[in-house]
Amino acid sequence: MESFNAAMSAQPGYGFFATIFIGLLAGWVAERITSSNHGILTNMLVGVAGSFLGSRLAELLDIPIFGFFRTLVAAIAGAVIVIVVWNALRKPVA
Repeated sequence: MESFNAAMSAQPGYGFFATIFIGLLAGWVAERITSSNHGILTNMLVGVAGSFLGSRLAELLDIPIFGFFRTLVAAIAGAVIVIVVWNALRKPVA
C-alpha cells in the first residue's frame, strides 16, 4: 500500500486551464442532471466548487481520485450537490 500512496503523491495536479475545463464540463453535466438553467459562467463556478467538494468527499471516504475520468466524476458529483443545496437555499419557505 505504501507504493500506491507514494505513486499518488507523486502524480502532478491539474493546471489552471484543465481545472477550468473540468469545472465547465462538470457544471454543464450537473446542470443537465438537475434540470437547472444556468449560464456558462455559473456552470464553470459550480463545476469548480463541485470539483473541490467532490475531491474532499472522496478524500474523506478514502476513495482514490486520479486520472481525468475519475476527477470528472468527482467534480460532477460535487457540482450536483452544490446545485441541490443552492436550489434548496433559494426556495422561499412557505
